[in-house]
Amino acid sequence: MEIKGFVDVSLVDWDGRVSSVIFLPSCNLRCPYCYNSALVLHPGGLPTVPFREIEDYLEQHRGWIDGVAITGGEPTVHGDLPDLCSKIKGMGFLVKLDTNGTNPTVVRTLIERGMVDYVALDVKAPLREEKYSAASGVDAKIFLEKIRETVKTLLDNFRVEYEFRTTLVPTLHEKADVEEICKEIRGCRKYALQNYKGDVEPLDPRFKALKPFTNGEMHSFLETAKRIIPNTILRTR
Repeated sequence: MEIKGFVDVSLVDWDGRVSSVIFLPSCNLRCPYCYNSALVLHPGGLPTVPFREIEDYLEQHRGWIDGVAITGGEPTVHGDLPDLCSKIKGMGFLVKLDTNGTNPTVVRTLIERGMVDYVALDVKAPLREEKYSAASGVDAKIFLEKIRETVKTLLDNFRVEYEFRTTLVPTLHEKADVEEICKEIRGCRKYALQNYKGDVEPLDPRFKALKPFTNGEMHSFLETAKRIIPNTILRTR
């Protein structure tokens, strides 16, 4: 497993937990607003972080760090992801997985084998081909049923905590989209809305000029979502 980034302490990647964050390379989507573009497009140009260094850090900070968030890129494209999760769990730490939901079998296996404690599923847009293709930067037709399967896996499970989340991007999202997404994930334990980061280098340079939604606009999205999913939150990053 090649690890391409490590944040030793984060208070924002796992609500209510102090976590470390591991970044894995590569992704099967090309979301134009993605701010981890180097991980997606040019992972070979990034230095590899030896897992031994991460192990040493976790051992030295046992009792302070609650768990490790595994993100990317898209972690589930790596066949040895279960091994990484097992190593971290074996050290006595919790594991959080960030995923785009395109590999439902992997997500389900990790849950059934007790290898993850929390799953955050990014729902990019309403689960329709045109909308999802625009938000994901690829032809989303082949992924939509897989994402729906992952959604169902989380909605039906009683083994792990989870959340659905959507990053709202000007030109890609409007209130009707949030409403449609909420209907797809109705009954979920937690839904988080996040604003587009306007101060980064996105995968598609054309998105760099976009300004994030205003606070007023984000609260309007929140009100729309809460009518269907009362436990929706607005997450600032």
